[in-house]
Amino acid sequence: MAQESISVFDIFKIGVGPSSSHTLGPWRAALRFLQELETASRLDAVERVGVLLYGSLAKTGHGHGTDIAVQLGLSGDDPVTFDVNNINAKVNDIRRMKKLLLNGRHEIDFDPLEDIEFLYEESLPFHPNALTFLVSFSGGEQQAFTWYSTGGGFVVKEGEQAGVAGTAGIASAELPFPVDNARQLLQWCIKTGYSISELVMENEQAWRSEAATREGVLHIWEVMRDCIFRGCHTTGELPGGLRVARRAAALNKKLLQGRTYHDFDSWIAAIRGGGNHFAYTLDWVSCFALAVNEENASFGRVVTAPTNGAAGVIPAVLQYYITFCDGYQPAKIIQFLLTASEIGSIFKKRSTISAAMGGCQAEIGVSSAMAAAALTECLGGAQRQVLMAAEIAMEHHLGLTCDPIGGLVQVPCIERNTMGAIKAITASQLALQSNPELAKVSLDAVVKTMWETALDMNSKYKETSDGGLAVNIPISLPEC
Repeated sequence: MAQESISVFDIFKIGVGPSSSHTLGPWRAALRFLQELETASRLDAVERVGVLLYGSLAKTGHGHGTDIAVQLGLSGDDPVTFDVNNINAKVNDIRRMKKLLLNGRHEIDFDPLEDIEFLYEESLPFHPNALTFLVSFSGGEQQAFTWYSTGGGFVVKEGEQAGVAGTAGIASAELPFPVDNARQLLQWCIKTGYSISELVMENEQAWRSEAATREGVLHIWEVMRDCIFRGCHTTGELPGGLRVARRAAALNKKLLQGRTYHDFDSWIAAIRGGGNHFAYTLDWVSCFALAVNEENASFGRVVTAPTNGAAGVIPAVLQYYITFCDGYQPAKIIQFLLTASEIGSIFKKRSTISAAMGGCQAEIGVSSAMAAAALTECLGGAQRQVLMAAEIAMEHHLGLTCDPIGGLVQVPCIERNTMGAIKAITASQLALQSNPELAKVSLDAVVKTMWETALDMNSKYKETSDGGLAVNIPISLPEC
């Protein structure tokens, strides 16, 4: 069996909130479905398309915007470039006209209220996040195309081997330093003398030049940066009916004592000028994380890190490093994100990054481990300390459930990103002050434990909104 190869651009993907598995994944699945029709020269023969949503995609699909994502995907829109300000207008037009321009060029009748069906009591065996496109062609032929959204925006067609290609469209490659687990990663680092980020960069050259990787990673950071800045300067309520107020902008204003800054560099300089005492730093880390996930909850432009629901942890910790640890250098930002991506890929290969499979430990826990490892390497930690930091961060997220109130990625999801970021920083500090040779738990052991915990976890705590806070907090949402 060929070893799965995952690129940094599979772990970090630019997209639209609020969920990588429930929004970005179905959107990507719809695009892959269109690509198959185009390749077979059958798109123009399509008369109708129906969409069946199963399992977790059905139970929390409305709150996560799965129906919206499917419509945009079927329209041929790209989640990387589509103007998020036009989402409401686009889906409202489809709903009003009951017409959809398939792949932007072939008009079909389509009523989202009738043609997208939420099968709340049905699941498919391969993965809880499943969707089927039912196609009627001219001449009377019908065909079903089933896809699975396996977390972090990764999609797999029924019968297709997982890991053949990530959603970034990167084909599997033969890597000079293949890594399947933390033990192998450490062995390669010892053998070559490379840091983890250096090893990742060598592997990335199996797909593209080092210059292209550096440029792409810095673009990922730019999207994260813009998301933080936008979220820290946007007020109002989050959509969806819970009437959750945005808090990042108010906290930003309070911490800066009412001063406003209109560009990122001036804003960061002002934050840095306030000192770095503990409470102040803690408040800013929370502010950064809140900002990203409030943007995510508002169908904003975000980066999966490794998922949308956990999109705030890594940007918050990276922004902490930039602001309070003098890390505002392109090389350091690249180092941070490359290291983080390798830890994320290990969890993807050996466990899961899907909350529908493993609860929130698979999202916030993984993102916290990624951030802890990245911060540790950037602060001068040795490879064993980097892995130790990742282990510590995940160890203290084991068993974390996914129980979004109202099926919305808001409560408790947004605050959990602040907790994941703070735990990552704490884990990094512990690892930097420790001798990893004396550690009792390895990263591989905690990855294995996380997967076993995921298998044992009751399905009502796996992004179904059937348990936990989702059933114990009384709410009244408007009808869809």
